[in-house]
Amino acid sequence: RFWVGNAKQAASFYRCRMGFEPFGYRGLETGCRRTAAHVVKQNKIVFVFESPYEPDNEEMSDHLSRHGDGVRDVAFNVEDIDTIVKVAKRKGAEIVRDIWEESDEYGTVRMATVKTYGDTLHTFIDRKWYKGFFLPGFLTLNYILPMCFFYCRPQVHLNFVDHVVGNQPDKQMEPVAKWYEDCLQFHRFWSVDDSQLHTEYSALRSIVMTNWEETVKMPINEPAPGKKRSQIQEYVEYYGGAGVQHIALNTSDIITAITNLRARGMEFLDVPDSYYDMLRNRLKASGTKIVEDLDMLQKLKILIDYDENGYLLQIFTKNMQDRPTLFIEVIQRRNHNGFGAGNFQALFEAIELEQAKRGNL
Repeated sequence: RFWVGNAKQAASFYRCRMGFEPFGYRGLETGCRRTAAHVVKQNKIVFVFESPYEPDNEEMSDHLSRHGDGVRDVAFNVEDIDTIVKVAKRKGAEIVRDIWEESDEYGTVRMATVKTYGDTLHTFIDRKWYKGFFLPGFLTLNYILPMCFFYCRPQVHLNFVDHVVGNQPDKQMEPVAKWYEDCLQFHRFWSVDDSQLHTEYSALRSIVMTNWEETVKMPINEPAPGKKRSQIQEYVEYYGGAGVQHIALNTSDIITAITNLRARGMEFLDVPDSYYDMLRNRLKASGTKIVEDLDMLQKLKILIDYDENGYLLQIFTKNMQDRPTLFIEVIQRRNHNGFGAGNFQALFEAIELEQAKRGNL
Protein backbone atom coordinates (compact mmCIF):
# COMPACT_ATOMS: atom_id res chain seq x y z
CA ARG A 1 0.00 0.00 0.00
CA PHE A 2 1.44 3.29 -1.15
CA TRP A 3 0.71 6.65 0.43
CA VAL A 4 0.83 9.21 -2.37
CA GLY A 5 -0.22 12.78 -3.04
CA ASN A 6 -2.69 11.82 -5.79
CA ALA A 7 -3.83 8.19 -5.78
CA LYS A 8 -5.79 8.46 -9.03
CA GLN A 9 -2.80 9.75 -10.98
CA ALA A 10 -0.35 7.30 -9.36
CA ALA A 11 -2.58 4.34 -10.25
CA SER A 12 -2.92 5.66 -13.79
CA PHE A 13 0.87 5.86 -14.12
CA TYR A 14 1.34 2.22 -13.09
CA ARG A 15 -1.46 1.15 -15.43
CA CYS A 16 -0.14 3.02 -18.46
CA ARG A 17 3.59 2.52 -17.92
CA MET A 18 3.70 -0.94 -16.32
CA GLY A 19 0.63 -2.71 -17.66
CA PHE A 20 -1.38 -3.02 -14.45
CA GLU A 21 -5.17 -3.25 -14.70
CA PRO A 22 -7.70 -1.35 -12.55
CA PHE A 23 -8.92 -3.68 -9.82
CA GLY A 24 -10.70 -1.82 -7.04
CA TYR A 25 -11.69 1.55 -5.63
CA ARG A 26 -12.67 2.97 -2.26
CA GLY A 27 -13.58 6.61 -1.75
CA LEU A 28 -16.40 9.12 -1.36
CA GLU A 29 -18.70 7.10 -3.63
CA THR A 30 -18.28 4.01 -1.42
CA GLY A 31 -18.75 5.87 1.86
CA CYS A 32 -15.08 6.42 2.72
CA ARG A 33 -14.85 10.12 3.62
CA ARG A 34 -11.18 10.55 4.59
CA THR A 35 -9.09 8.77 1.95
CA ALA A 36 -9.26 7.63 -1.67
CA ALA A 37 -7.74 4.27 -2.58
CA HIS A 38 -7.17 3.01 -6.12
CA VAL A 39 -6.15 -0.64 -6.53
CA VAL A 40 -4.28 -2.03 -9.54
CA LYS A 41 -3.42 -5.65 -10.25
CA GLN A 42 -1.20 -7.71 -12.55
CA ASN A 43 -1.43 -11.47 -12.06
CA LYS A 44 -0.57 -11.95 -8.33
CA ILE A 45 0.77 -8.40 -7.83
CA VAL A 46 -1.62 -5.99 -6.09
CA PHE A 47 -0.74 -2.35 -5.44
CA VAL A 48 -3.01 0.01 -3.48
CA PHE A 49 -2.49 3.77 -3.89
CA GLU A 50 -4.05 5.86 -1.13
CA SER A 51 -4.23 9.62 -0.62
CA PRO A 52 -6.10 11.93 1.77
CA TYR A 53 -9.20 13.95 0.93
CA GLU A 54 -9.04 16.32 3.86
CA PRO A 55 -6.34 18.88 4.68
CA ASP A 56 -6.57 18.03 8.40
CA ASN A 57 -5.50 14.39 7.90
CA GLU A 58 -2.31 15.04 9.82
CA GLU A 59 -0.99 11.47 9.80
CA MET A 60 -0.99 11.19 6.01
CA SER A 61 -0.02 14.82 5.43
CA ASP A 62 2.98 14.55 7.76
CA HIS A 63 4.02 11.26 6.14
CA LEU A 64 3.81 12.71 2.63
CA SER A 65 5.64 15.87 3.64
CA ARG A 66 8.51 13.92 5.18
CA HIS A 67 8.79 10.92 2.85
CA GLY A 68 7.08 11.92 -0.39
CA ASP A 69 5.24 9.19 -2.30
CA GLY A 70 6.29 5.79 -0.99
CA VAL A 71 5.37 2.42 0.45
CA ARG A 72 3.48 2.71 3.72
CA ASP A 73 2.45 -0.92 4.22
CA VAL A 74 3.74 -4.28 2.98
CA ALA A 75 0.78 -6.60 3.62
CA PHE A 76 0.92 -10.38 4.04
CA ASN A 77 -1.82 -12.95 3.42
CA VAL A 78 -1.79 -15.23 6.48
CA GLU A 79 -3.62 -18.35 7.65
CA ASP A 80 -3.33 -18.07 11.45
CA ILE A 81 -3.51 -14.41 12.36
CA ASP A 82 -4.12 -15.09 16.06
CA THR A 83 -0.83 -16.94 16.54
CA ILE A 84 1.14 -14.44 14.44
CA VAL A 85 -0.11 -11.47 16.45
CA LYS A 86 0.32 -13.32 19.76
CA VAL A 87 3.98 -14.06 18.98
CA ALA A 88 4.61 -10.51 17.73
CA LYS A 89 3.16 -9.08 20.96
CA ARG A 90 5.19 -11.44 23.14
CA LYS A 91 8.39 -10.48 21.31
CA GLY A 92 7.78 -6.77 21.76
CA ALA A 93 6.47 -5.68 18.34
CA GLU A 94 4.64 -2.37 18.27
CA ILE A 95 1.01 -3.19 17.50
CA VAL A 96 -0.39 -0.31 15.47
CA ARG A 97 -3.85 -1.89 15.35
CA ASP A 98 -4.81 -5.14 17.04
CA ILE A 99 -6.95 -7.75 15.29
CA TRP A 100 -10.11 -6.28 13.79
CA GLU A 101 -12.76 -7.54 11.39
CA GLU A 102 -14.36 -6.07 8.28
CA SER A 103 -17.38 -7.70 6.63
CA ASP A 104 -19.73 -7.41 3.67
CA GLU A 105 -22.06 -9.77 1.81
CA TYR A 106 -19.06 -11.88 0.73
CA GLY A 107 -17.85 -12.69 4.22
CA THR A 108 -15.39 -11.44 6.82
CA VAL A 109 -11.71 -10.47 6.68
CA ARG A 110 -9.59 -10.36 9.84
CA MET A 111 -6.61 -7.99 9.92
CA ALA A 112 -3.91 -6.65 12.26
CA THR A 113 -1.09 -4.14 11.72
CA VAL A 114 2.41 -3.92 13.24
CA LYS A 115 5.17 -1.38 12.78
CA THR A 116 8.48 -2.45 11.24
CA TYR A 117 11.43 -0.24 10.19
CA GLY A 118 10.98 3.54 9.96
CA ASP A 119 7.35 4.46 9.36
CA THR A 120 6.69 1.26 7.40
CA LEU A 121 3.93 -1.14 8.46
CA HIS A 122 3.02 -4.79 7.94
CA THR A 123 -0.68 -5.66 7.84
CA PHE A 124 -1.61 -9.33 8.26
CA ILE A 125 -4.72 -10.28 6.29
CA ASP A 126 -6.68 -13.48 6.99
CA ARG A 127 -9.15 -14.02 4.13
CA LYS A 128 -10.19 -17.62 4.72
CA TRP A 129 -13.80 -16.61 5.50
CA TYR A 130 -14.03 -14.14 2.62
CA LYS A 131 -15.14 -14.80 -0.98
CA GLY A 132 -15.03 -11.25 -2.36
CA PHE A 133 -12.69 -10.03 -5.08
CA PHE A 134 -10.46 -7.98 -2.73
CA LEU A 135 -11.49 -6.50 0.62
CA PRO A 136 -14.76 -5.22 2.16
CA GLY A 137 -15.49 -1.61 1.31
CA PHE A 138 -13.91 -1.74 -2.15
CA LEU A 139 -15.80 -1.47 -5.42
CA THR A 140 -14.65 -3.54 -8.38
CA LEU A 141 -13.37 -1.41 -11.26
CA ASN A 142 -13.17 -3.89 -14.10
CA TYR A 143 -16.10 -2.25 -15.87
CA ILE A 144 -14.90 1.37 -15.72
CA LEU A 145 -12.61 1.35 -18.75
CA PRO A 146 -13.02 -0.73 -21.91
CA MET A 147 -10.56 -3.63 -21.98
CA CYS A 148 -9.31 -2.51 -25.39
CA PHE A 149 -7.71 0.39 -23.51
CA PHE A 150 -5.31 -2.13 -21.96
CA TYR A 151 -4.94 -4.75 -24.65
CA CYS A 152 -4.10 -2.27 -27.42
CA ARG A 153 -0.88 -1.71 -25.48
CA PRO A 154 1.77 -4.46 -25.26
CA GLN A 155 1.22 -6.82 -22.32
CA VAL A 156 4.02 -7.00 -19.75
CA HIS A 157 3.39 -10.33 -17.93
CA LEU A 158 4.78 -9.56 -14.49
CA ASN A 159 3.72 -12.44 -12.25
CA PHE A 160 4.36 -11.90 -8.53
CA VAL A 161 6.38 -9.93 -5.97
CA ASP A 162 9.80 -11.59 -5.74
CA HIS A 163 11.14 -9.51 -2.85
CA VAL A 164 10.80 -6.11 -1.15
CA VAL A 165 13.98 -4.28 -0.13
CA GLY A 166 14.21 -1.98 2.89
CA ASN A 167 16.99 0.60 3.29
CA GLN A 168 18.22 1.46 6.78
CA PRO A 169 20.50 4.13 8.23
CA ASP A 170 24.01 2.99 9.16
CA LYS A 171 24.19 0.35 11.89
CA GLN A 172 20.45 -0.40 11.77
CA MET A 173 20.51 -3.49 9.52
CA GLU A 174 21.24 -5.98 12.32
CA PRO A 175 18.55 -4.67 14.71
CA VAL A 176 15.97 -4.79 11.90
CA ALA A 177 17.00 -8.33 10.90
CA LYS A 178 16.72 -9.35 14.56
CA TRP A 179 13.22 -7.81 14.68
CA TYR A 180 12.11 -10.06 11.80
CA GLU A 181 13.68 -13.09 13.51
CA ASP A 182 12.00 -12.40 16.83
CA CYS A 183 8.66 -10.80 15.99
CA LEU A 184 7.76 -12.54 12.73
CA GLN A 185 9.80 -15.75 13.18
CA PHE A 186 11.70 -15.15 9.92
CA HIS A 187 15.18 -16.57 9.33
CA ARG A 188 18.27 -15.40 7.49
CA PHE A 189 18.32 -16.57 3.89
CA TRP A 190 21.30 -14.76 2.32
CA SER A 191 23.77 -12.04 3.24
CA VAL A 192 26.69 -10.04 1.88
CA ASP A 193 28.94 -7.37 3.39
CA ASP A 194 30.93 -4.41 2.15
CA SER A 195 33.99 -6.55 1.40
CA GLN A 196 31.89 -8.13 -1.38
CA LEU A 197 29.63 -5.25 -2.40
CA HIS A 198 31.59 -2.10 -3.11
CA THR A 199 32.78 0.27 -5.81
CA GLU A 200 35.54 2.85 -5.74
CA TYR A 201 33.19 5.28 -4.02
CA SER A 202 30.59 3.40 -1.99
CA ALA A 203 29.52 0.12 -0.43
CA LEU A 204 26.62 -1.65 1.27
CA ARG A 205 25.75 -4.55 3.52
CA SER A 206 22.62 -6.66 3.08
CA ILE A 207 20.76 -9.44 4.89
CA VAL A 208 17.79 -11.20 3.28
CA MET A 209 15.10 -12.30 5.73
CA THR A 210 12.48 -14.89 4.80
CA ASN A 211 9.54 -16.73 6.35
CA TRP A 212 9.47 -20.44 7.21
CA GLU A 213 8.23 -21.48 3.76
CA GLU A 214 10.69 -19.07 2.08
CA THR A 215 7.86 -17.55 0.03
CA VAL A 216 8.36 -14.01 1.42
CA LYS A 217 11.79 -12.39 1.09
CA MET A 218 12.70 -9.06 2.68
CA PRO A 219 16.28 -7.88 2.00
CA ILE A 220 17.54 -5.34 4.53
CA ASN A 221 20.28 -2.94 3.36
CA GLU A 222 22.49 -0.43 5.14
CA PRO A 223 25.27 1.84 3.82
CA ALA A 224 28.90 1.08 4.57
CA PRO A 225 31.62 3.76 4.85
CA GLY A 226 32.96 4.93 1.48
CA LYS A 227 34.62 7.87 -0.19
CA LYS A 228 31.30 9.34 -1.29
CA ARG A 229 27.58 9.09 -0.55
CA SER A 230 26.18 5.65 -1.44
CA GLN A 231 22.79 5.07 -3.04
CA ILE A 232 21.58 3.73 0.33
CA GLN A 233 22.60 6.91 2.12
CA GLU A 234 21.04 9.04 -0.62
CA TYR A 235 17.77 7.14 -0.19
CA VAL A 236 17.76 7.54 3.61
CA GLU A 237 18.43 11.28 3.32
CA TYR A 238 15.72 11.94 0.73
CA TYR A 239 13.14 9.58 2.25
CA GLY A 240 13.75 10.95 5.71
CA GLY A 241 14.71 7.64 7.30
CA ALA A 242 14.31 3.92 6.74
CA GLY A 243 11.84 2.71 4.13
CA VAL A 244 11.16 0.50 1.12
CA GLN A 245 13.83 1.13 -1.52
CA HIS A 246 12.57 -1.13 -4.27
CA ILE A 247 10.05 -3.82 -5.15
CA ALA A 248 11.22 -6.72 -7.32
CA LEU A 249 8.59 -8.15 -9.68
CA ASN A 250 9.11 -11.64 -11.10
CA THR A 251 8.50 -12.55 -14.73
CA SER A 252 8.95 -15.77 -16.69
CA ASP A 253 9.95 -13.87 -19.86
CA ILE A 254 12.07 -10.84 -19.08
CA ILE A 255 12.93 -10.08 -22.71
CA THR A 256 9.26 -9.67 -23.65
CA ALA A 257 8.52 -7.85 -20.39
CA ILE A 258 11.28 -5.26 -20.82
CA THR A 259 10.68 -4.85 -24.56
CA ASN A 260 7.06 -4.01 -23.80
CA LEU A 261 7.82 -1.87 -20.75
CA ARG A 262 10.21 0.22 -22.84
CA ALA A 263 7.51 0.50 -25.52
CA ARG A 264 5.17 1.83 -22.81
CA GLY A 265 7.71 4.51 -21.87
CA MET A 266 9.39 3.02 -18.78
CA GLU A 267 12.92 4.26 -18.13
CA PHE A 268 15.67 1.95 -16.89
CA LEU A 269 19.20 2.40 -15.60
CA ASP A 270 21.82 2.37 -18.34
CA VAL A 271 24.53 -0.31 -18.43
CA PRO A 272 27.75 0.22 -20.43
CA ASP A 273 28.58 -2.16 -23.28
CA SER A 274 31.83 -3.02 -21.48
CA TYR A 275 29.74 -4.94 -18.91
CA TYR A 276 28.59 -7.33 -21.64
CA ASP A 277 32.10 -7.68 -23.11
CA MET A 278 33.38 -8.83 -19.71
CA LEU A 279 30.27 -10.96 -19.16
CA ARG A 280 30.80 -12.90 -22.38
CA ASN A 281 34.37 -13.71 -21.35
CA ARG A 282 33.30 -14.81 -17.87
CA LEU A 283 30.47 -16.96 -19.20
CA LYS A 284 32.81 -18.63 -21.66
CA ALA A 285 35.32 -19.40 -18.90
CA SER A 286 32.64 -20.72 -16.52
CA GLY A 287 30.83 -22.89 -19.06
CA THR A 288 27.48 -21.39 -18.00
CA LYS A 289 24.88 -21.60 -20.75
CA ILE A 290 22.44 -18.71 -21.10
CA VAL A 291 19.20 -19.63 -22.90
CA GLU A 292 18.39 -16.04 -23.85
CA ASP A 293 20.05 -14.17 -26.73
CA LEU A 294 22.94 -12.20 -25.21
CA ASP A 295 22.73 -9.57 -27.93
CA MET A 296 19.10 -8.94 -27.01
CA LEU A 297 19.94 -8.79 -23.30
CA GLN A 298 22.63 -6.22 -24.11
CA LYS A 299 20.25 -4.18 -26.26
CA LEU A 300 17.70 -4.10 -23.43
CA LYS A 301 20.40 -3.47 -20.75
CA ILE A 302 19.42 -6.54 -18.71
CA LEU A 303 21.97 -7.74 -16.12
CA ILE A 304 22.97 -11.38 -15.59
CA ASP A 305 24.22 -13.08 -12.42
CA TYR A 306 25.04 -16.78 -12.23
CA ASP A 307 26.52 -19.57 -10.15
CA GLU A 308 27.08 -23.30 -10.58
CA ASN A 309 23.34 -24.00 -10.31
CA GLY A 310 21.81 -21.44 -12.66
CA TYR A 311 21.40 -17.74 -13.32
CA LEU A 312 19.11 -14.77 -12.92
CA LEU A 313 18.28 -11.85 -15.18
CA GLN A 314 17.45 -8.46 -13.67
CA ILE A 315 16.96 -4.81 -14.56
CA PHE A 316 16.14 -1.72 -12.52
CA THR A 317 13.92 1.23 -13.38
CA LYS A 318 14.88 4.80 -12.71
CA ASN A 319 13.13 6.32 -9.70
CA MET A 320 9.35 6.13 -9.89
CA GLN A 321 8.91 9.68 -8.54
CA ASP A 322 10.93 12.90 -8.38
CA ARG A 323 12.60 12.07 -5.07
CA PRO A 324 15.47 9.58 -5.57
CA THR A 325 13.78 6.96 -3.41
CA LEU A 326 11.57 4.10 -4.65
CA PHE A 327 12.29 2.17 -7.85
CA ILE A 328 11.19 -1.14 -9.38
CA GLU A 329 13.21 -4.23 -10.30
CA VAL A 330 12.13 -6.81 -12.88
CA ILE A 331 13.69 -10.23 -12.34
CA GLN A 332 13.63 -13.66 -13.98
CA ARG A 333 15.15 -16.66 -12.22
CA ARG A 334 16.52 -19.79 -13.84
CA ASN A 335 17.39 -22.05 -10.90
CA HIS A 336 19.12 -19.19 -9.07
CA ASN A 337 17.95 -17.98 -5.65
CA GLY A 338 20.45 -15.16 -5.15
CA PHE A 339 19.97 -11.41 -5.34
CA GLY A 340 22.42 -10.28 -8.00
CA ALA A 341 25.58 -9.87 -5.92
CA GLY A 342 27.65 -10.44 -9.06
CA ASN A 343 25.97 -7.42 -10.63
CA PHE A 344 26.60 -5.09 -7.73
CA GLN A 345 29.46 -3.17 -9.29
CA ALA A 346 27.67 -2.63 -12.61
CA LEU A 347 24.44 -1.69 -10.82
CA PHE A 348 26.08 0.66 -8.34
CA GLU A 349 28.12 2.36 -11.05
CA ALA A 350 24.93 2.87 -13.08
CA ILE A 351 23.19 4.34 -10.03
CA GLU A 352 26.24 6.50 -9.25
CA LEU A 353 26.00 8.00 -12.75
CA GLU A 354 22.40 8.99 -11.94
CA GLN A 355 23.49 10.30 -8.53
CA ALA A 356 26.17 12.42 -10.19
CA LYS A 357 23.54 13.94 -12.52
CA ARG A 358 21.54 14.88 -9.42
CA GLY A 359 24.63 16.32 -7.69
CA ASN A 360 24.28 13.75 -4.89
CA LEU A 361 27.39 11.58 -5.28
